[in-house]
Amino acid sequence: MKLPVSGRALAAGAVAVATLAAGGSVAGAAPASRAAEAAAAPDIPVANVKAHLAQLQSIATANGGNRAHGRPGYQASIDYVKAKLDAAGFTTTVQRFTSSGRTGYNLVADWPGGDANQVVMSGSHLDSVTSGPGINDNGSGSAAVLETALAVARSGYHPAKHLRFAWWGAEELGLVGSRSYVNSLGSAGRAKISGYLNFDMIGSPNPGYFVYDDDPVIEKTFKDYFAGLGISTEIETEGDGRSDHAPFKNAGVPVGGLFSGADYRKTSAQAAKWGGTAGQPFDRCYHSSCDTTANIDDTALNRNSDAVAYAVWQLSR
Repeated sequence: MKLPVSGRALAAGAVAVATLAAGGSVAGAAPASRAAEAAAAPDIPVANVKAHLAQLQSIATANGGNRAHGRPGYQASIDYVKAKLDAAGFTTTVQRFTSSGRTGYNLVADWPGGDANQVVMSGSHLDSVTSGPGINDNGSGSAAVLETALAVARSGYHPAKHLRFAWWGAEELGLVGSRSYVNSLGSAGRAKISGYLNFDMIGSPNPGYFVYDDDPVIEKTFKDYFAGLGISTEIETEGDGRSDHAPFKNAGVPVGGLFSGADYRKTSAQAAKWGGTAGQPFDRCYHSSCDTTANIDDTALNRNSDAVAYAVWQLSR
């Protein structure tokens, strides 16, 4: 569902008003409205994100019903994302690794320009479990990161910091792909990453709005965005250490991210502030064959996709 007003514009406006109220200034002496507009990331059309999900669903359907590590559906998923990024002008790299006797792949895409010693990185795992197509877990995060990267290209954005995007393999087997990447960087390469943003399940059908609390600057960035929409968030605990931010965090890289919930059940208090059904899982199709394009809440997907772009723009300026 498309929001009537851009989420990033609302959030940026809230930040600008707060700054001015505190006696500061935003973008020099420019009026708050103009400054907020200039600072805002472009809107991420939820229809575009859903179109990527439809493609991932089609890939799974044509390849045994899944997009799992070492299976044809995963290779086709990598090919789909890579083709989009190559056409948009990114420099893409495919990193190979081996897990469970099968070859796996990470896809890394760099946007030209920016300070290579200050890298803002956003990522998501692209693989599914073998039992289903993995549209919420984690087509949702993968599609939002892809569309944000494409928005960078469409807008011609050239931030002060360097932008990097990644899609990880074999997350479902124990964060294998992201761990392989972090290990390949060495200490010097890891030190150049000023922040890693992780997006794993952001369109759950009975959604919550959870924010990682690992790095205070990244956490505040996401909370500011949702505050601009009048949405109360909670600290993410269900997936703590269970997704691809963990190898980065363990290596000393600042991390953050968003999550809309998996098989934990929504409480009455959470249903009162977010809507949805109390006593039911955030995602009843978690790791199941019913994790299809029908297993997505459009409003949550839209808000979280906009939050991805908001954070990328705010943290890379």
